[in-house]
Amino acid sequence: MQAIEALPAPQGRTILSVSGLISNFNNEGAAEFDRAMLEAMGMEDFETTTPWYEGRVRFEGIRMTKLMASVGATGRNVTAVALNNYSTDIPIADFERYGTLLALKRNGAYMPVRDKGPLFIVYPYDSAPELKSPQFYTRSAWQVAKLIVS
Repeated sequence: MQAIEALPAPQGRTILSVSGLISNFNNEGAAEFDRAMLEAMGMEDFETTTPWYEGRVRFEGIRMTKLMASVGATGRNVTAVALNNYSTDIPIADFERYGTLLALKRNGAYMPVRDKGPLFIVYPYDSAPELKSPQFYTRSAWQVAKLIVS
């Protein structure tokens, strides 16, 4: 396993807090991120159809596998908690298997809170038939503010 780089403190407004079974913190048992910190991990993208938008949509963000590695996650599940306190449980195995993104942008623009932002967990729904199901749609949390690894 490769060494984990120490997390710097966010310089901008914190948009994500990761806690639970993690070993890399920058604030009292949590790893907090501003947008620049997330983008610095390396943005990736994919296009897919979704039940929430017309036609194909291009999402850009960071791979959930990268985020989990950066915080030293050792759990098997993640509970995503949205700004409105909606929560959903996601198996960490999904992240590697499907290439799940923590999206910051939709069609080249940052997503505002009123349109599923600032962070949206999305799957490449067109890449596997099982992804086009309520099971995976409910794992696709938007307005994500917290991730709790368990």
